Amino acid sequence: MTTISPVLIIIGASGFGLEAHFLAERLGRPIKGFLDDNDDLAGTTVLGAPVLGKIDSWTAYSDCEFVVAIGNPRIRRKVVVQMCALGQPAFATLVDPAAVLMPRLVTVGSGTIICAGAMFTTQITLGTHCIVNLNATVGHETTLGDFVTIAPLAAISGRVTLSDLVEVGTSACVRQGVAMGSGAMLGMGGVLTKDADENTLLIGNPARVLRQLPHN
Repeated sequence: MTTISPVLIIIGASGFGLEAHFLAERLGRPIKGFLDDNDDLAGTTVLGAPVLGKIDSWTAYSDCEFVVAIGNPRIRRKVVVQMCALGQPAFATLVDPAAVLMPRLVTVGSGTIICAGAMFTTQITLGTHCIVNLNATVGHETTLGDFVTIAPLAAISGRVTLSDLVEVGTSACVRQGVAMGSGAMLGMGGVLTKDADENTLLIGNPARVLRQLPHN
């Protein structure tokens, strides 16, 4: 018997929202439209899908599923909290068919988005509302907290711990066994060879602290 997927609404109509639309179409998910708080997008269409209203209007579409397609992990969490304050939205998990992972070896939290070419090996856990972008790799026994963002081409080695709200930039690398504290960010092309404290921005090879980030 054929299972019909619930209609999907994408939260965020720019940036990564466009990637989520692409992924949803690859999965054959029916898309009702976008929700976005940008007044300039009101009443417009994006990739042929209407911008239905602001984020708080999700309650008018409670029969749909939602995915928060906002790359910045702190904003993504804020939006999820905002939505949950109004009710119990059903969050979709989107995994591109060209991603490589085995369900019995990789646990994926609700609301997480995994893009094409991402590869996971074994004994890996992803929290809720994570984003793993194009062609990123995640090694054995690695744990991602909630609201983690891994950008395209990033390489996460084995036994790595990425705490909540961590962001790993495009083509950045994290050495085996390293831990990143909550809210830490590794910039594009950075190579992290030792643990990173929470709420720090690190850049370079080897990565060094550039500055402190606001408390998450």
